[in-house]
Amino acid sequence: MSYRYIGNKTRLLPTLIQVLSDGLGRGAVVADLMCGTGSVASALRENGFRVVASDIMTFACLHARVRLTMAQPPAFERLALGYDSVLHELNRLPPIKGYFWREHSPAGAPSAGVRPRAYFTPENAARIDAISGQLREWHAAKLLIGKEWALLRHDLVLAANRVANIAGTYGHFRSKWSSSSLAPLQMRPTQFSMGGSTDHIVRQGAAELVAHGLRADLCYLDPPYTKRQYAANYHIPETLARCDEPPAIGVSGLRPWRDQYSDFCSKVRVRDSFRAVISRMDCPRFLVSYSEDGLLTRVELEGLLREFGTLEVIEIPARRFRSNESPLPREITEYVFALDRR
Repeated sequence: MSYRYIGNKTRLLPTLIQVLSDGLGRGAVVADLMCGTGSVASALRENGFRVVASDIMTFACLHARVRLTMAQPPAFERLALGYDSVLHELNRLPPIKGYFWREHSPAGAPSAGVRPRAYFTPENAARIDAISGQLREWHAAKLLIGKEWALLRHDLVLAANRVANIAGTYGHFRSKWSSSSLAPLQMRPTQFSMGGSTDHIVRQGAAELVAHGLRADLCYLDPPYTKRQYAANYHIPETLARCDEPPAIGVSGLRPWRDQYSDFCSKVRVRDSFRAVISRMDCPRFLVSYSEDGLLTRVELEGLLREFGTLEVIEIPARRFRSNESPLPREITEYVFALDRR
């Protein structure tokens, strides 16, 4: 699943899975409490573990639900169409000049009174409006239920992501159209993982709250490293996942997002958030992914985690996320902090 996402661990998966698997038998329960696009959770599933995944973002939970609880597309019995036929019907809908066309395309007139935004071409924005409207209509008529509703919203998030006119996040749109943004938006079928079971759990909420009373053999934490809030930087995928039409605020058109504020992005609160997750879980081992670019230095995070037990630190060379022409070097060191509370 190709995705432009801060902190995506796809490239680090072989190393992470090797470290995560150490000492765990097949069927062990692993919690991934900030699962993002679900790449680590999906790899854990394929390696035979039972996964409890969560995230504060709706779109992230959609991705996790598809990647962890489905091995094949649902039947779409109430639509009397197969999965491929459903996607074909959505792709052939006539465009509609609706919310996305108005708020996020250069042909629109944002309700905030600012200059038109350019996240999508007018044609693609109108395609999004048509598909979103059809999904809402089918759902209201109870023609889409459960996994069907989740899968098609997941597919819409990915379809829009492929043609979004962004440099890396949705914090703002590019001033010039990228080549990918000029391609026509298309709903494509999800390629389902055939490895592992599908009896996994996906919850939505802040890690500090989900952790309360949760039992697992190991907990993997991949928190935000910097003050960049994911809810602000991924407001459009969140709107697509919710299939709603929130106020689009300011020049960037952000949806109201403060209810999804993460304390892991706060220099003042991040320590309390780490302590809350670790202390509230019934779990003997924690693996924490972090970066040398993080709000906490390696020494600071080591000191905090040693409050709970013994610690080993693994260094992994990686590529730095850069959404524009940054003067920072491409190479960066990622850390995996292995905490043993036993």
